[in-house]
Amino acid sequence: MPLSTSAERNSFAQDLFTPLPARYDRLAEILSFGQNGRWRRAMVDQIGPAPGNVVLDVASGTAGVAIQLADRTAARVVGVDLTEQMLRRGKMNVAATGQAGRISLIAGRAEQLPLPDASVDALTFTYLLRYVDEPRATLAELARVVRPGGRVASLEFCVPPSPFWRAAWWLYTRLLLPAGGLLTGGREWFVVGSFLGPNISAHYRKYPVTWTEQAWHDAGFTDVGVKLMSLGGGLVMWGTRSGG
Repeated sequence: MPLSTSAERNSFAQDLFTPLPARYDRLAEILSFGQNGRWRRAMVDQIGPAPGNVVLDVASGTAGVAIQLADRTAARVVGVDLTEQMLRRGKMNVAATGQAGRISLIAGRAEQLPLPDASVDALTFTYLLRYVDEPRATLAELARVVRPGGRVASLEFCVPPSPFWRAAWWLYTRLLLPAGGLLTGGREWFVVGSFLGPNISAHYRKYPVTWTEQAWHDAGFTDVGVKLMSLGGGLVMWGTRSGG
């Protein structure tokens, strides 16, 4: 069933991810053939080692990216996510790394961030735009909270451009991914595995990579870069908040 409003999409995302936190990180690595961690590192590479005082991580989930940002920069990190259960697991993960003094996790919506204008020095967001009603408006909201000259980077799933690898990706996401989710994570991960492939395909039919790149420019980012990862299964994008 199409999700036509922001509230519907937010509710769907909460329902989808609420049962998953306890095994999210391990299963994400298994079901992505170990690529999720490499993609995250490529995204954080675009932020650099000295982004400023505060980095915001949107759709922070279980805080995997937030922890990496704290490990690789001198900044304080604020993670925002819609799902309380994911944030609770994220706080446990943060505490286990000894980074609780530098990482704060708060509940919030990417479409309406609970932060003032130009209040962060850099920003990351991961697997976000498929779950919002208006990607262009969400990008503008993300840009709002970044100071001029601040770096922004994102990670998303993508659809391989090569016909051969696209066919292999289609078979994996429609058959192996749901089956693997069921075997390694139970019914909840079967639901996620069954959802991801069709959702990713539908998103890029409506919002191709070229559209998304232009939306970054329209939101107020310059020097926008795009890198396909793992034959096109992942997409890292980055840019600089204009005005710096």
